[in-house]
Formats: sequence, C-alpha cells, structure tokens
Amino acid sequence: MIGISEFKYRTAEHNCAHKYLLPKLIKILNEVKFDKDKNIFELGCGNGSVANFLYNKGYKVTGVDPSKEGIVIANKKFPHINLKLGSCYDDLQKNYGQFNAVISLEVIEHVFEPHKYAACVFDLLKDGGSAIISTPYHGYLKNVALSITGKMDDHFTALWDYGHIKFWSKKTLRQLLNEVGFADIRFLRVGRIPILAKSMIAVANKGKT
Repeated sequence: MIGISEFKYRTAEHNCAHKYLLPKLIKILNEVKFDKDKNIFELGCGNGSVANFLYNKGYKVTGVDPSKEGIVIANKKFPHINLKLGSCYDDLQKNYGQFNAVISLEVIEHVFEPHKYAACVFDLLKDGGSAIISTPYHGYLKNVALSITGKMDDHFTALWDYGHIKFWSKKTLRQLLNEVGFADIRFLRVGRIPILAKSMIAVANKGKT
C-alpha cells in the first residue's frame, strides 16, 4: 500500500501488538461461518507471522503485503503459505477470489487512501463473510489521558518512518465501512482497560445481495 512499501521487517517473529490481538482474533474467527476449507485472506501480511499462526490453527491463509522485505522473509520462513507482494491498490479479488474472512491487523492507519482499502476488503469477501480490521484505539478519554501524562508525542509516532498517518475513532471507522457497503459493524477493544485500550477491532459483515 502506498506509504508502507518500505516498512521494515527484520525477523519473522510477532510484534508486541500480537500478544493482545491474536487471542481476540481467534475468538472472533470461531464465530465466522466458514466453508469446509476455512479460507482466510490477510491484507497486509507483513512478515507472515500471523498467517503462520493461523495456519497452525487449521486455517488456509492467503496474504499480500507491499513490503518486499516482509514478503522475502515470509516466503523464506513460511514457504507452505501463499504470501505474495501486493496491496489494496491491486485487483485482489480477480487474482485471488473471495473468502469467508478477511483480516487486516494494524494496517489501515498506514494507508493514504482508506476508501480504496475498505472497498478492496469488501470485494474480497464472499456474501455473508466477515472483515476483521484492527487499528490503534483513539477515544476522547484516552486522548485526554495521553495529553495529561505527556505521552501524546509517543502515541502519534511522528518520528517513525512509514509510521501511522491516519488516526481512527470508532465513529470514523464505522462511517468508512458503511460507505463501502458493510453492515452489522461491531467493535472490540483490546490491550489495557477499555477506555485506555491499545487497539480496537472492527468486525464488519458483508450482507448477502
């Protein structure tokens, strides 16, 4: 995706966010109605660590990422998983088909054109499928707490090359997903207590047409 094609990966290990994201992700996936092959698409698969985690849980994962460095690491470490160079600006539905679930963890905050991103996720889903999208949580009380404690600069990562460029609230993320056709959108907060959550996870369904 434009803006994170040079995002750097050094290893095929999980990052710190996965500790609180992955347990909740599994609980959400347990509620998804899968076909017998349990196909998942990961938009922004990075170094492949999440795809491999899901593979070991019995899911068949396909994924893309715009980081050449990330995909090289992923293909070397996890050759048994279909992970390729690509982004939401490609015709991913044409290239890969449709899935019961599309996951995208801590990606949307890096994307310059979020409507294209959201439309891509929508197109990748089968009717009745679920999108699972996580992003750092921004709420009024959390932002006040960050300001009072002097942590706002750390939180907005201004000095991080290819870092966060969008800062989503439940309201703005819900509006984005509604605009591309998603319905029945719910949010879960993870990491810390809810009002100070590190991330939020949007679960959005593609209604049958």
